[in-house]
Amino acid sequence: MNVDKRYRYIYKPLVFIGCLTPIAWLFAGGFGVLGQSLGPDPIKFTLHTLGKTSLNLLILTLLVTPVRHLAGWPHIVRIRRMLGLFAFFYALLHFTVYLVLDQELDYASVLKDIAKRPYITVGFTALVILIPLAVTSTNRMMRRLGRRWQTLHRLVYVAAILSVWHYYWQVKRDVREPLVYAAILAVLLGYRYLRRARSRRAVATSRSGSATAPERI
Repeated sequence: MNVDKRYRYIYKPLVFIGCLTPIAWLFAGGFGVLGQSLGPDPIKFTLHTLGKTSLNLLILTLLVTPVRHLAGWPHIVRIRRMLGLFAFFYALLHFTVYLVLDQELDYASVLKDIAKRPYITVGFTALVILIPLAVTSTNRMMRRLGRRWQTLHRLVYVAAILSVWHYYWQVKRDVREPLVYAAILAVLLGYRYLRRARSRRAVATSRSGSATAPERI
């Protein structure tokens, strides 16, 4: 079986199932299946699970590029879009549960929270940033936007930073776990920065060498 078939029939379906597992687990807890429970505060538990799942998938999306370079797995980029779309899907569910179940569709209260509660402001901003990234994730939009597509999708770094920030502020007391996420994100962004800086230096050196090379006769 060649690489194309492995990704189409094995790897992508497995990633898809893995991405759906958290919401399946929540449904099982909500209906008491397999002895699962959402705990004494099911809305809070659901919000936390959906938000954390979105953040995990966002981190995994950013992890694809380093794995591709360091492990020499160029085809792993084929699952990046799925991971990114599921990250948006869980972020949207996170906000929907907050809007519908926590705030009971009280839009005035939601707008007040977004305006006055910094951690909600930051989280909502991250969600808004993810919307155009999800909308333009198709091959057709990639072709239509050209180079602008890559520039637009670099906003995922901003969304990831805001998501970690949102988690940090939301926790309030024990911030160890958000700090772990912050450290992982710092490493991923630092890797990209160093790789880009190295590439620019290599280009500059190449151009400098070409400019100073003696003219051939």
